[in-house]
Amino acid sequence: MATQYEFNPGGPITTDLRVNERIRVPEVRLVGPNGEQVGIVRIEDALRLAQEADLDLVEVAATARPPVCKLMDFGKYKYETAQKARESRRNQTNTIIKEMKLRPKIDPHDYETKKGHVVRFLKAGDKVKITIMFRGREQSRPELGFRLLQRLAEDVSELGFVESSPRQDGRNMIMVLGPHKKKSEARVDVEAEKAKRKAEREADEQAERAERAEQAQAHEAQRAAGVTKKPKGPADNLDPE
Repeated sequence: MATQYEFNPGGPITTDLRVNERIRVPEVRLVGPNGEQVGIVRIEDALRLAQEADLDLVEVAATARPPVCKLMDFGKYKYETAQKARESRRNQTNTIIKEMKLRPKIDPHDYETKKGHVVRFLKAGDKVKITIMFRGREQSRPELGFRLLQRLAEDVSELGFVESSPRQDGRNMIMVLGPHKKKSEARVDVEAEKAKRKAEREADEQAERAERAEQAQAHEAQRAAGVTKKPKGPADNLDPE
């Protein structure tokens, strides 16, 4: 049966902690540096044990009766907590919506260029807002924009899906494409692709250097053997007859 004194030493620790002399209670439930339960001790004894162990007395459960304190290296704890917070912020993914604008009568070359940008955005894990802009009489032919959006969605279906179906918004028609992969996963794929291209480039450069070295060695061997090519002169091009 749970009691008011039970404490899980592996539980979360709050960031606003009272340490050492700032703990102003008569007694505390003390937890050792390795999570072992010491028991209820006077605050003077807890502070003495912390000083003898060259550690800090940290209040980790202020609402318990008596409060729970733990022996730990508080400076190290704060450093590790800050490191985890930075790592968490670094891995946090922010949703970014890119935008691509097209005309309903776009020519094939421009379409391929725009589609290439959409592919790049989806590969990076970003959403893409596709806007078809109608002008003049084009506004009476919304089906042109709808078919264009459908075509684009089918062309990039391996990388993304239609998150928001085509809808008319004044003179424009809008569709939103979402990536199949999360941004964190896409980032891993992008980094892997960069590493692959770098390795291939380095391999090509190494092969080219090796080929040049072989050619230089062959040239040196020919020169050492006294084999040289006679430069061609005008007479060499004449018919001997």
